[in-house]
Amino acid sequence: MTLQQEIVGNAMQMAVVSLHPGQTVYCEAGKFLFKTTGVTMETRLSGPPGGAGAAGGGAPQAGGGGMGGMLRQAMGTAMQAGQRALAGESLAFQYFTAVGGEGTVGFAGVLPGEMRALELDGTRAWFAEKDAFVAAESSVRFGIAFQGGRTGRSGGEGFVLEKFTGQGTVIIAGAGNFIDLNPADFGGRIEVDTGCVVAFEDGIRYGVQRIGGLNRQGLMNAVFGGEGLSLATLEGDGQVILQSLTIEGLANALRKAQGGDKQGPTGGLLSTNEE
Repeated sequence: MTLQQEIVGNAMQMAVVSLHPGQTVYCEAGKFLFKTTGVTMETRLSGPPGGAGAAGGGAPQAGGGGMGGMLRQAMGTAMQAGQRALAGESLAFQYFTAVGGEGTVGFAGVLPGEMRALELDGTRAWFAEKDAFVAAESSVRFGIAFQGGRTGRSGGEGFVLEKFTGQGTVIIAGAGNFIDLNPADFGGRIEVDTGCVVAFEDGIRYGVQRIGGLNRQGLMNAVFGGEGLSLATLEGDGQVILQSLTIEGLANALRKAQGGDKQGPTGGLLSTNEE
């Protein structure tokens, strides 16, 4: 059953979801705004059936009854929660189900910006940066995908991604405005600020590369360019969603507004901010 939703607002958007009787939608804890009285709310550590696992699509559901089945289920739930904690995600999901009639639920992201509803048809997964996930219908499986250790260490961002599989609607959020690109339209490869990536389709190759070498120009890029030492690379043929505002950029702007910016012209690499 297709999830009926409407994204409203401008600078700080929210998603208003209409549920049919018996239909369930879940969100990451902290993304819920409001609900009507005919909608029940339940908080669980476990993800939807078959989801919330690692890159392979999630831990299987425990079978069998008795103490052994309960123990396997508890261990599976603990593993899922542990993976999300390692990824810096919320430990719990909140589930909303319309009971006895139709209902309405509202969700929002945590930063000023856009939201997007992605439709999964079961043939292609979507990947998103941490904290992009807002809500999804129960037929969508939420997982954690770990990039290679070398990629994560060199870039500082992008080591852990959210992975969505199955069929149904998933709602994501980002900062600022969204920009839709396909690397195939630009010679098959684009390079972006590591904090600008919101989501991309399965089939896009995602990596992190160092900006230049350890020479004069490379150091100039890192110190005065404000980009650090790495860029994200996206290759292939598929949809890529970027955001126009990065969390780091927003944090820097807030520090300046509060008179606490001591970075000077060299950006974050040689910051003199004191905790």
